[in-house]
Amino acid sequence: MQTRTYGDLFKLIQSLAGVNSFAPTETDDIANLINRRYFEAYQTIQMWPRYLVSSEKRNINAYTLSGATSSTSTSVNQDYKFLGTNDGNVGKLGTNIYQGVTTSTVIIYKNSSNAWVIETGASATIQSDGNYRVVAGTTQFTEADTLKKDLLENVETFTPRAGSDTLLVTPRNLIPYAQTGKNTIGEFIRVHRNRAFLNTSSLEYDFFVDSEGANILNISSRTDATGFVTYKKIFVPFTTSADFTTSLEEVPSEFFHYIAHSTYSDFLRMDGQHDKAQLEQDNAQQYLALELERVDVIMNQTTVNKRFSTHVNRQSR
Repeated sequence: MQTRTYGDLFKLIQSLAGVNSFAPTETDDIANLINRRYFEAYQTIQMWPRYLVSSEKRNINAYTLSGATSSTSTSVNQDYKFLGTNDGNVGKLGTNIYQGVTTSTVIIYKNSSNAWVIETGASATIQSDGNYRVVAGTTQFTEADTLKKDLLENVETFTPRAGSDTLLVTPRNLIPYAQTGKNTIGEFIRVHRNRAFLNTSSLEYDFFVDSEGANILNISSRTDATGFVTYKKIFVPFTTSADFTTSLEEVPSEFFHYIAHSTYSDFLRMDGQHDKAQLEQDNAQQYLALELERVDVIMNQTTVNKRFSTHVNRQSR
């Protein structure tokens, strides 16, 4: 993707204003206005190619456990993902194994007595047949129900290793915003069961978004451990704080002229020149409209996103 420099952007704004340099107080104002207009351009649509990531594999968190104290182990308090099926070497054959997302050495599985256990310092390794072999750790909680439950969330009583901790199990089908080694998600667009936009079709999940991530509503299987997310990367503002005209910080080329003219419009408005400010704002919108039209043409020839609407394509109908 093409970029320009922040220094070039700042110098263009100075040229539009007809000055060699801004006063120190004006310089800080211009920098703040630049970030404001940058964010405004970023927010215009979901599908800016620069920020779009298509069908990236992400973990689905199956459970959140809480209520553990130092009497057991506070590392139990975290999210868990479905790992695989037990090979029966340690624990009950064919039952589910869950692994901690934050601390991966916390494992949930069914022991040989068919009771759910939560163990720290444990591990599970995939075998040649696709099942997982557990290496037991220290048991922190054990299912105490007389009639053992198939689902972890249906367990009525967990006995702690020590003390009187009450374990709370919350079932989830959550894809969080952040995952180690991947971009932080700024906005969820689509979620599929398998890798999408290839030769075969894939089930698309319905979801709602909250402060923790995307909550999947129509999960196909309780053993689905991953989803494929199409998303928009997070917005990262410019950080230049000195030597604005020489900064080499990268500016997206598709936003360059919009930011310059709209920031100059804001500068004129601060100076009370409202008529001139409106003319510059109109110029800025024309630059942005051209970029939106370009993205519109590209994206509406693909299936990554459902058709999005702008004033440009509405006028052409």
